[in-house]
Amino acid sequence: MQIEKIHHVAYRCVDAKATVEFYKKVLNMDLLGAIAEDKVPSTKAPDPYMHIFLDAGNGNILAFFELPNSPPMGRDPNTPEWTQHIAFQVKDMDELEEAKARAEAAGLDVVGITDHTIFKSIYFHDPSGHRLEIATWTATPEQITRMKSVAHAMVDEWATTKKPPRHTAWMHEKEFAGSD
Repeated sequence: MQIEKIHHVAYRCVDAKATVEFYKKVLNMDLLGAIAEDKVPSTKAPDPYMHIFLDAGNGNILAFFELPNSPPMGRDPNTPEWTQHIAFQVKDMDELEEAKARAEAAGLDVVGITDHTIFKSIYFHDPSGHRLEIATWTATPEQITRMKSVAHAMVDEWATTKKPPRHTAWMHEKEFAGSD
């Protein structure tokens, strides 16, 4: 078996219509389709829902469920808010700056442009409170190759020590600095 791509990623939303409108206005994502049922197909549980599918580009689909009969949405109180987010990629810094301007024009509180050394990004929230990130790569091919070459060693060290490994400290060195 070989995974071809992610078919869709699904999250819960407070209001399907407001979600469709937000993702179109702020991220220019089109609504691809909607499914509404009185019962959950996989479990047969009686639980009406609206399931929407948004075009996230290049065959990627972002989906949401509105669940009117379920308790209000919450989040894991033990996980920091910044951890769980949906990150979207744009082509270059010009598009990242355009995304920032578009989000700010929609009245959103935007964090960034944040420099992650190998990419730059901005952050804001959708109407349901999901943290969104728009990112563009700034790494050189050499940085990506070198980072990949130490990835397993970093995970192995982390598994043993639970302290941040320093295998990628070179990324902050002048000769490997990403382009702006």
